[in-house]
Amino acid sequence: MIESGILFLTVLIFIIGIITSIENKFKWKIFDILPSIVIIYALVMILSSLGLWSKNEDIDSVYSSFKNTLLPSMIFLMLLEADIRTIAKLGKKMIFTFMLATISIIIGFIISYGIFHNYLDGNEAWKSFGALCGSWTGGTGNMVAIQGALNIPNSDMGYVLITDSINYTVWVMMLLALVPLAVKFNSWSKADTSIIDTISEKLNIQKHRSDISLSSLMLLLGSALTVNTASEYLATLLPTTEFITHYTWVVIIATLAGILFAMTPLAKVGGSSLIAQMMLYLIVALIASRADFSELSQAPIYIIAGFAVLMIHLVLMILFAKLFRLDLFSLGVASLANIGGVASAPILASAYSKALVPIGVLMALMGYIIGTGAGLIIAKILQMLS
Repeated sequence: MIESGILFLTVLIFIIGIITSIENKFKWKIFDILPSIVIIYALVMILSSLGLWSKNEDIDSVYSSFKNTLLPSMIFLMLLEADIRTIAKLGKKMIFTFMLATISIIIGFIISYGIFHNYLDGNEAWKSFGALCGSWTGGTGNMVAIQGALNIPNSDMGYVLITDSINYTVWVMMLLALVPLAVKFNSWSKADTSIIDTISEKLNIQKHRSDISLSSLMLLLGSALTVNTASEYLATLLPTTEFITHYTWVVIIATLAGILFAMTPLAKVGGSSLIAQMMLYLIVALIASRADFSELSQAPIYIIAGFAVLMIHLVLMILFAKLFRLDLFSLGVASLANIGGVASAPILASAYSKALVPIGVLMALMGYIIGTGAGLIIAKILQMLS
């Protein structure tokens, strides 16, 4: 059994390195169904359940210090690509469609939680649903940000990650399967698709980032850690409540800093997404290191509740399409930009046309900006329903 905190951290980093290397080298189809981050979570959880490491003071200290430092830093770096000036180029209709998708998902969470919360153990399932909402209106980074802000137990995060992975996979396959039906759907909704071509032509999301180098990586890492330190200090000056804790303020301040610095020359320094992804993988591994498979008895209920959210979202989006004459491309990409994020929205966009990929990217970046806030707001609403 591992007793050393440094050895514990070394094992987690080694696991991440092995899984991501296998994904990059062999391109196995399993990674199309289960992303490497999910496999890493499951593997670390198995090792935790088998008792590979203890939960002594040294390991607990390493776990807390690294997780609390990495999370605000990751949020800051993740948002450096989300320049709201570029996102504005999407046009009113695209942004409107994205917001409709977000609203329908939020409504889905409220209704689904109202139906299923009595079947869930404990009185804090609203926190887990808030974290899942953060993922489905933003991305995995937003989800772990909410986990930190609301102090969600790692065992409950197991439900969130499993539900996120299974439901998301099914949703992506369904949206891709609907691509051939675009012409018929657009005829039914009486959508005008000419605006898509116009927006695609005027989009220019290339920021002319510098090449990734030692100096660029160190500058970004130093900036992210500085933002983390500043966020910690500023959070001590702000009032706290039962819902908005000190760490909630840390997450909010880091988010605002990322949005602000995305409009500065720092956003052009190459490597921010790479470091942010490394931090995200390590945070997820740390969360999994505190989980146990024996605590996941209620996973099926969470998965069913997740599918209920998606079905409500689907029905509302179809109604919105008819009401506002929206096309299938805009609906699908807006939906996946929320639920899937940067990793999958461009894939769906490219299934329609390679020229439309920038729309998928920018919509997904919008999710990064609003995901954490949306999840925290929904968590508070769900708490009142409990």
